[in-house]
Amino acid sequence: MVTAPTPADSGRGRFVAAVDQGTTSTRCLVLDERAVVRGSAQLEHAQHYPQPGWVEHDPLEIWDNTLTVVGRALAAAGVEARDLVACGVANQRETAVVWERETGRPVHDAIVWQDTRTEARCRRLAPTAGAVERWRDVTGLPPSTYFAGPKIAWILDHVDGARERAEAGELLAGTVDSWLVWNLTGGADGGMHVTDVTNASRTLLMDLRSLAWSPELAEQVGVPLRVLPEIRSSAEVYGLGHRAGPLAGVPVAAALGDQHAALVGQACFEPGSSKCTYGTGGFLLTNTGDRPVRSRHGLLTTVAYRLGAEPPTYALEGSVAVAGSLIHWLRDRLELVRDVGEVESLAGSVEDSGGAYFVPAFSGLYAPRWRPDARGTITGLTAYTGRAHLVRAALEATCFQTREVADAMASDTRADDVSGSGPGLRELRVDGGMVANSLLMQLQADTLQVPVVAPEVVETTAVGAAFAAGLAVGLWRDRDELRQLWRTGRRWEPRADSDLPTTRWREWHRAVDRSLGWVATEQHPAAADDTAAPTVDDLTKESV
Repeated sequence: MVTAPTPADSGRGRFVAAVDQGTTSTRCLVLDERAVVRGSAQLEHAQHYPQPGWVEHDPLEIWDNTLTVVGRALAAAGVEARDLVACGVANQRETAVVWERETGRPVHDAIVWQDTRTEARCRRLAPTAGAVERWRDVTGLPPSTYFAGPKIAWILDHVDGARERAEAGELLAGTVDSWLVWNLTGGADGGMHVTDVTNASRTLLMDLRSLAWSPELAEQVGVPLRVLPEIRSSAEVYGLGHRAGPLAGVPVAAALGDQHAALVGQACFEPGSSKCTYGTGGFLLTNTGDRPVRSRHGLLTTVAYRLGAEPPTYALEGSVAVAGSLIHWLRDRLELVRDVGEVESLAGSVEDSGGAYFVPAFSGLYAPRWRPDARGTITGLTAYTGRAHLVRAALEATCFQTREVADAMASDTRADDVSGSGPGLRELRVDGGMVANSLLMQLQADTLQVPVVAPEVVETTAVGAAFAAGLAVGLWRDRDELRQLWRTGRRWEPRADSDLPTTRWREWHRAVDRSLGWVATEQHPAAADDTAAPTVDDLTKESV
């Protein structure tokens, strides 16, 4: 373990940098000790779709963009590396990278969390309901194309010689945090090959209780243990920035999956507190305290964070695959809007969606349904339906999907008597790019019938990485100090007369029913058969 000097004795300034490497872009923020953003920079990277259902990123482009945004953010803040006490990293989670130990050259493009190419492998891992339950018992997860372990195995099996090289110790693998930390701390020149518990918990390879790689699961998935990074806490000094980089000598002191970082950035430290991030997808997490809660309603059990030597904190999560990406699809594919900035005014020009409903199941439905056979549908169209109605229906789809996850989460936390959970959500803290759409946030408050609250700094993923890094080096004392740094930005109160949580909610469920069975799978063999096989959700949840 690398020990870093505390801010008081290091001679450094009192700033923290945070890299937020997301699905569509890489951002860097520089925060001062009051958690005020002093500088920022962001760059998008290319999305590659080599086949239907496949999504890839270029790891070298991501690394180059990381170097660029760090330099630009420091310049914008008017500080240098010597003014930083630490740097933290947050990342798109289940995206997998495999690279050469000696050169740092990736052997294949990164396979993104949205990618579905490993579906057949995942079916083989859990062909029965009992097998699904065994995976959930150990990892908190059902075998799914969502997670990183099968993606690593796919690369090893489909790149010539990769599996043999992995077995020989010539290759390294991990999620994007591992790729970035390895490069930041030196890469082939002594870089640290580590990951944190939050990212490791999204691979299907980590035992949720021991917080260690499971040799048995790794063998079943087809991933040699020697290619995997060392699992560390979310807030500790992993190494120092390489002398040739923009963070030379700076302690790299935190790594968290993006949604876990947002939970920290929202100061959701009490059991029962919840946040939802609205980005490419939608991600609702509830803190369940110091023990994992087994979901009976199709949700994921995951590590929320582990701060230093403290015991881990756990969470329940429901993931909506398509949220902000649906708005981009309306812009780029259907050309219903020219710019994302038009969406709120256009959707607000009509009172409702005119009876139209979107189910954006472009690559199946995620939690709590887990239906890979579903595909996107638009229902309820009439001659009255116009462009504004479809755009509003797209916003409502995000709200309905979030409500479905929230209802499942409330049932799980009540059943497990999670402290503070009460009758369900009391307040939802929100962040991500879509929070700028005030109409969407009001629709979400109406659909959930609870207040929706956004922080003053909505880039909470980066803020969470900064918080964790600052804790690791002593810039901030404890979580109580971080709670004081969190500040409310906007608040949306639910409207009691809205029909979104009643009539519209029921009609949206009818639309979801019509999205199922479009793709024949082993689990759902007959696309046109009304008696489709039960889903993972059906097999594991109780009636709500």
